[in-house]
Amino acid sequence: MDLAQIRPTMTVADIGAGEGYYTVRLAERVGENGRVLAQDINQDALRRLGTRVEHERLDNVSIKLGAEDDPGLPENSFDRIFLIHMYHEVTEPYAFLWRLRPALRAGGQVIVVDVDRNGGQHGISPALLFCEFDHVGFRLVEFVRKPELAGYYAQFEAVGKRPEPKDMKPCSQPSATAETGDSNSG
Repeated sequence: MDLAQIRPTMTVADIGAGEGYYTVRLAERVGENGRVLAQDINQDALRRLGTRVEHERLDNVSIKLGAEDDPGLPENSFDRIFLIHMYHEVTEPYAFLWRLRPALRAGGQVIVVDVDRNGGQHGISPALLFCEFDHVGFRLVEFVRKPELAGYYAQFEAVGKRPEPKDMKPCSQPSATAETGDSNSG
């Protein structure tokens, strides 16, 4: 949250919020005049998070069910969108990022925290991450390896016009294909 410069009054989304580990911390950071949208595709996890939000009286938190390829975020709404240890689970990264992009406000950023492993090992290499974000019109702002997180922190901002889906080319990652024998590497 320090690297992402989270401060009072910001509006942030916690995608893949699960039971709210980061959601409650973000809610405290943005304060009563800020907003946090906790989104996940797991209805049971969201029910448990809803109970937690009510119990802890987090009036600045909203909860939303998303889809695997669409976070379902309102346009022009967020200063920061967090994808913490979940981006490697996204099955349709180009569709997901393409639909996520309009939710950023001017100057808004997407924060990814993940581990440098191939997808079969619950991670994503920074090279593949950078490529996928680039192909949807994002620019890398900051990248920091974080051994204490067993991974890395990457911060992106949208640049230029959002590309048309037909113009987006999948990234390849030959090393992951060679390691896993999996031909579906992009």
